[in-house]
Formats: sequence, C-alpha cells, structure tokens
Amino acid sequence: MTAPSTFGLSSEARNLHWLLTNLVEEVPGIQSVAVVSSDGLLLLSSDPGANADAREARSERPRGPRGSSADLATVVSGIGSLTIGAARLMEFGGVRHTMVAMDEGSLFVMSISDGSLLGVHGSADCDMSVVAYHMALFVGRAGHVLTPELRSELRKSLETEPARGTR
Repeated sequence: MTAPSTFGLSSEARNLHWLLTNLVEEVPGIQSVAVVSSDGLLLLSSDPGANADAREARSERPRGPRGSSADLATVVSGIGSLTIGAARLMEFGGVRHTMVAMDEGSLFVMSISDGSLLGVHGSADCDMSVVAYHMALFVGRAGHVLTPELRSELRKSLETEPARGTR
C-alpha cells in the first residue's frame, strides 16, 4: 500500500489515514479497505488509485481494475443497505457486521457510525476472526471522530488529491 498524502488535512483526518494504513499493514490477508459514507460515497481507501477511480465514477463509467476501491465502496454500500433493510424487516435491531465467505476470498462490512461503513476485502487464507477483531478496533477508534465535518473533509480530499499528491 502506498501511504496517502495527508498534507493539509486536519489531525483527525490524518489519524484516520494512519489507522487505515495500520489496519492494512498489520493484518495478514487484507487486500483492500474502504470507508464509505451512509450515502455510498468513498471517504477513505487503502487503494493508491482510489482518487482516480472516484473521479472517474463521477464523470464516466470507471475503468479501474476489478477490486478497486471504487468497486469495493459500491459493494460495501450495497451490502450495507441490504442488511439494514433485512434487519428492519425482521425487527432484530441494527446491523453490526456482515461477513461473506467466498471460494477465493472474504468480504467484511462493519458499521462505524451514522451509517458509515468499513469494508474489507480479504484473501482466501485470511483469518476471519483476526480481521473482524482488527476491524472492531478500527471502528472503536474511528467511530467517535467520524463527524459530518470530517466526512466532508475526506470527500473533498478525494476530489482534490492531484493538487496534494498521490496515494
């Protein structure tokens, strides 16, 4: 993972970038990570091409590789919406996390705060319990700082990334 440029960001935004980088580097088997707002917009990503993908998605059909952060954000947002709807229908309360085990990998989605979601794409050999544990740590540390103001700052940083550097 290429470290994101955090020049000009608030200390809270830099801290979230650090937490995300730490999650990816410390947990074996994590391939990509995306933090998505309640309205499905990518806020933070482990993918160095995230900003280009986000800009392309706004202007035309994304041409990024399968598994890019823009694709992960779309899947995370969709799964989040589906599980929230299922929980409402079944009257079981809020959704805390969702895990999808596939033949060649895993997908984890965990609620952060105010509808924001953390999505992790893991390899087939990742330890699902270790990934879930570290995701819970991230959520515990990030949830209280992910305010509307910080979400707005993170969105703007994706839009203006070329002026600040690359991820």
